[in-house]
Amino acid sequence: MKETPLRQLTSFLDTKLSITDFPNDESSNGLQVEGRDRIKRIGIAVDACEYVFRKAVTEKVDLLFVHHGIIWGGIKAVRGIVRKRISMLLAADVSLYACHLPLDWHPELGNNAQILKLLALKKMGAFGEYHGKQIGYWGRTKRPLSVKAFTAKVEKVLHTKTIVIPFSGHVRNVGIVSGGGWSAIHDAERYGIDTLLTGESSHSAYALAEEMKINLIYAGHYATETPGVQAVGRLLKKKFGLVVSFIDHPTGL
Repeated sequence: MKETPLRQLTSFLDTKLSITDFPNDESSNGLQVEGRDRIKRIGIAVDACEYVFRKAVTEKVDLLFVHHGIIWGGIKAVRGIVRKRISMLLAADVSLYACHLPLDWHPELGNNAQILKLLALKKMGAFGEYHGKQIGYWGRTKRPLSVKAFTAKVEKVLHTKTIVIPFSGHVRNVGIVSGGGWSAIHDAERYGIDTLLTGESSHSAYALAEEMKINLIYAGHYATETPGVQAVGRLLKKKFGLVVSFIDHPTGL
């Protein structure tokens, strides 16, 4: 079985994912917990949590790559849930690598770029400013679609159930910001967006969408943030020849 030094693997990820380009991200992007120094098996997941950690240990994972890590804005104290999570990783000698906003944004591996690709949308440009950087993308369908037809496609490729609030009679220009990206609606007029696809709903978006005549499609925070980690997993498997497994822990949210 092939193996790769932890330092080589994390250095590659740091550079490939441009983690230093997001200094205002609440997440501590990069290696959050250091485990053994030789990596044979990699686990990928959306969330760093007890369920995922237990599965990683069962599958003899050496490095766990996640979108949502366990360090947000620094560690104030190692107690309670924080202590339990860190203890589980250290006891099993498993490393934890987190990549938050850089993985939403990434033009190739990112959640939003991957969703664009899955939906066969033509990428038109960046979209959705957050912390001073556009982290989403907007794309165009080959031809105008009904809201129903487009929604069915979203549910099929993302394996999810959507909440749809239709204010436009068609879908042509689609803005995509994964997770809690509803605030990207403020950029919709600028790009002529008729449909906003994101993860979570918000009361604040309703009146704006109603007045702008924009369709809101909420496909789930979890479902819209699985494509990125899966893309990273495929890349690591191809480049390093390591065993990579996806640890699925859907929330339905």
